[in-house]
Amino acid sequence: MKTVAIITAAGYGRRMGQPKQFLEIEGKPILARTIAVFEQTKIIDEIIVVVNQEDVERVKKFKYKKLKQVVAGGKERQDSVYNGLRALPADTEIVAIHDGARPFISPEIIEQSVDEALEVGAVVVGVPVKDTIKKVASSQVVSSQDRNELWAAQTPQVFKKDIILKAYEAQAQAQVTDDAMLVEKLGIPVKMVLGSYQNIKITTPSDLQMAQGILKGGKR
Repeated sequence: MKTVAIITAAGYGRRMGQPKQFLEIEGKPILARTIAVFEQTKIIDEIIVVVNQEDVERVKKFKYKKLKQVVAGGKERQDSVYNGLRALPADTEIVAIHDGARPFISPEIIEQSVDEALEVGAVVVGVPVKDTIKKVASSQVVSSQDRNELWAAQTPQVFKKDIILKAYEAQAQAQVTDDAMLVEKLGIPVKMVLGSYQNIKITTPSDLQMAQGILKGGKR
């Protein structure tokens, strides 16, 4: 079984004021930290990184044995993921799609999500929400959601290759916020796997401060 990770890092970091994937935490770029976790995860055979066109050569210089391809992204995140999917080796069976700005994913969660995807076909890593979630329209509360049924989706999101390719090819123009939504639209069940509250996506300066705190706490 060949398992390939697609790490997406083609954003421009508008909320951060600069491309967040190359910001350093304790002397190491966020993207490099993310790649390193997949590098050390035994179940991952190859890594494809998707970045902005102008960053392709920069990332090709990263020294990771499993990093086999660096491809240019597209206008939106799903365009970038699709570019990564089209670069998959022909013998790929499982695809793990992960945000480059989530450097605190663990090898254990990656391995569990891949094992589950091999069995059921489609998996999302996530955590139960802690806050009460309210639906709001025009600043007015419309309803309060049942917190016991709500999870915050993270990455990796892991799929059998034929499932995620079918989802992308069938709905290339759909507007979605994660890959699993495309699979859900096909009517294919997606299993939730427990992730970690420390598996944060670094998108704002406050996230960066939180990431530094995680490192100081000895997690990486």
